[in-house]
Amino acid sequence: MPWRNKVVIAALAAAVLAGPGIAQAAPQAAPQTAPASQEQRAAAASITWTLERASNPTADQRAAYDLITAAMNAAVARYNNLSDLGKTITVRYDPGVPTADGNINGTIRFGNRSYMTQRTALHEIAHTIGVGTSSGWSSLGGSGTWRGVQATALVQRFDGSGAKLSTGGGHFWPYGLNFENEFSNTAADRHVQIVAAMVRDGL
Repeated sequence: MPWRNKVVIAALAAAVLAGPGIAQAAPQAAPQTAPASQEQRAAAASITWTLERASNPTADQRAAYDLITAAMNAAVARYNNLSDLGKTITVRYDPGVPTADGNINGTIRFGNRSYMTQRTALHEIAHTIGVGTSSGWSSLGGSGTWRGVQATALVQRFDGSGAKLSTGGGHFWPYGLNFENEFSNTAADRHVQIVAAMVRDGL
């Protein structure tokens, strides 16, 4: 076979091997590994919640349930996307509660309509995890400043080397989302990351 024909055949073979049929084979390895890592993240991020509902709800209860559901779904999704924290939470609508509250036993109660927001849900989930409610909180945050190294390092990464996490009344700031005007997507993300760091510190 003349050498020119050999060159043409070699070039054609190279083109076939580099064509779409082969090029698509390499990326298939990524989809095979991606679901496993997604499943691992989903397994680690295990905050779940249920809403206790009246069997025959009034119009007031139905309206409250809708607001609470939207708030909790958004807050739980944010926690599960940004942390590996786990908690099973039971949520109730209790009109006798002036605002909202969360307990380390895994219960959250919403009362006032103006507190049925994602900001409040994030804040109350933190209480169910231990912010202001655990023995770790008392030992690491009882002095008025959080003393855990991981959450402190994180707030310093966010706000500079002199930043600290202040504590008091079962709450922390900055990023504690203690008031509605503190909410933004950035602040909400940082809130979750700080709570997760507090848990690593021993919350």
